[in-house]
Formats: sequence, structure tokens, C-alpha cells
Amino acid sequence: MDAIKRFFDGDIWWSFLRSPLAIAAALVALACVFCAVFAELIAPHNPFDLASLELLDSRLPPSWMEGGSPNYFLGTDDQGRDLLSALMYGARISLFVGLASVLLSLLVGVSLGLLAGFVGGRVDSFIMRICDVMLSFPAILVALLIDGVAKARFPHAPESLSFLVLVLAIAMTGWMQYARTVRGSTLVERNKEYVQAARIIGVRPWRIMTRHVLPNVTGPVLVLATIHVAGAITIEATLSFLGVGVPPTTPSLGTLIRVGNDFLFSGEWWIAVWPGCMLVLITLSVNLLGDWLRDALNPRLR
Repeated sequence: MDAIKRFFDGDIWWSFLRSPLAIAAALVALACVFCAVFAELIAPHNPFDLASLELLDSRLPPSWMEGGSPNYFLGTDDQGRDLLSALMYGARISLFVGLASVLLSLLVGVSLGLLAGFVGGRVDSFIMRICDVMLSFPAILVALLIDGVAKARFPHAPESLSFLVLVLAIAMTGWMQYARTVRGSTLVERNKEYVQAARIIGVRPWRIMTRHVLPNVTGPVLVLATIHVAGAITIEATLSFLGVGVPPTTPSLGTLIRVGNDFLFSGEWWIAVWPGCMLVLITLSVNLLGDWLRDALNPRLR
């Protein structure tokens, strides 16, 4: 309770309340997360229930347009799935893949960056050269390579393994930024007085890294992770749009956009536009929150 009280009395909450853009972005992000988490309870239909799908209701326009049905507010896709319900379920999958990949890349990048900055020497050089090599390749190409090799090696893998491979592929494209950021901050922190004092009294190096240095380098990492969530969701949507992401039977945002792209020029624009708008809302709100958090954690801008 004391920690919560200190948070609401702190500078970050004060900065948040005085930023209308951050409040609006937070409300949009929370609404998207709420709809994704509680999709079974609030979605009008279940797009996974094949027994409830009606092909005669396929490619219906939104309810306010001529030919629309009041049962499908945003219309239906080519399989008769309600687009509003599909957006909720698709946002859940995109958010899950994005958050899981960011957590994995955060764990790998922070650990390697902390080790490289604190130990130095050949360990630092080796880890940083790996980062340089990885950063020389576009993220989408690395994700395509990992996903393609995994699917070629395990062609009959279950859907759960496909999600794991997708999370791993996206995580391997983002850990380098965390490693370089944490390494730079650790190089500064390791020469400060509190680290030297801990060494003198005999505190073990791993304990100094985890208990003393790590809490002082988390500020830039939080900002980077917030912005990276939007990038991970975009990469997932891109891979699914290209047909190498989540399974085709799963209505992620990228899959819905890919399906709608086939009907975009035939007049059924809503099949692609609504998933695209949902993707823009999620990524834009997360990016705006990341920009606000960067400014709130920067003492020079207060």
C-alpha cells in the first residue's frame, strides 16, 4: 500500500495527469486490452465456432450501409464471421504475441547487456559484436528466416508450437536494443561510489549486478519496452499478412488484413479497413504512451 501511495504522489503520476494526450492514449490502449482479454464475454459472436458461421451472411457491409444486417455492426468477412467479434479475438492474439515476444527479448537483452557492461573485456566485445551482426539485418527478414526454418523443420507442428516459434522469431529481432541500452547505462553505474563500496565490503558481483546496478538502469528499458510492444505487434501483423505468422485459421489482425486485401478492390473495403484501423489504434496508443513515459522519466524535461 505504501508503494501505491508513493506512486500516486510521485512525479510520474503528476506528469500523466497533466498530459491529455497520454490520458487519451492510455484510455484507448486500456479499451483495446479490455476487449481482447474479455472477448468471450463481450463479443457478439464467436468467430472460432464453425457451427455458428453462415456462408450466406458472408461479405455483408456494416449495419448502417445498404444491405447490412443489425446482427453484424461492422459487417462480415468472406467466411461470414462477424468482424467486430473477430477484431476482439484478433487483438487478443496480436497483443499476446507482442507482449510475450517483448518479455522474452527484454529478459535476454537486459541479461546480456548487464553482463557485458559490468564484466567488460572480451565478454563485452563478444556480446556487442553479436549485436552489431544482428542489427545489420532488417528485423522482418530475421523473423522470416527463423519462422521459415522452424516450419520447414517441423512441417506438422501443432498450433501451440507455431505461436512459440512466432514469439521466438520476433524476440530475436529486438533483444539487441535492450542489450546496448543496458550496457551503456551499466558502464556508467559500475564506476559509481555505491558499486565500489559494495565491492570493498565483499558483495558478490552477481548480487551487485542484480540488486544495485539493475534497478538504476531500468528507466530507459521501460521506455524502450513500451515502444517495442507496438513494433512487435506490427511485425506479427506483417508476418501474418505474408502468410508465415499465426495459423490461417486464427483471426489475428494480420490475417484479417490479408483476407480483406483480396476483396479490397471489389467493393468489400470493410474486411480490410476495420482490422487495419484496430492495428493503428493499438500501435499508435502504445507509441504515444512510450513517448510520454520517455519524457516523464527524463529529469531534464521536468
